[in-house]
Amino acid sequence: MKENYFVTLNNINVSDKTESKNGLTYLSWAWAWGEVKKLHPTANYKIYETETGCIYWTDGKTAWVKTGVTINDIEHIEYLPVMDYKNKSIPVDSITSFDVNKAIQRSLTKAVARHGLGLYIYAGEDLPEDTKNELENLKEEIKKYPNALEVVAKHGKKLSECDEEELNKILNELKKENK
Repeated sequence: MKENYFVTLNNINVSDKTESKNGLTYLSWAWAWGEVKKLHPTANYKIYETETGCIYWTDGKTAWVKTGVTINDIEHIEYLPVMDYKNKSIPVDSITSFDVNKAIQRSLTKAVARHGLGLYIYAGEDLPEDTKNELENLKEEIKKYPNALEVVAKHGKKLSECDEEELNKILNELKKENK
């Protein structure tokens, strides 16, 4: 039986390829598209245009773009507002070609996510399920130590904000201090 391509893409951990801005996590469109093309060389994308050939739609107040990504003859379409750096819709009379281009690239990344790659980012989570379980196990292990909060605080983060590398460092410190 042929493996489900969604499962394959969904199991790729993209966490080390993401960036955070204004409290949101972003995946580079170039990296996402590169990963898709490695696994699915016939994948393609489409930037939809209005009947007049414009690459964004408007209601006269704001604007949005429409993109589609096709993998294995399955297209997922994504609509995304044209937004500023604060993720607020830009008034249509202030939109630049740069703003539209950024919206298109972000929209394409979200359309790729609908095929599985990095989908967990849009679910408000940080990691795929397998990695999340590993991190939860590390956090539970750390919580067993009486001085865990102090050691975590020395790292300048909350336990929930630590990645696997930081959690392992904290755990090693706790083990040394509690011999």
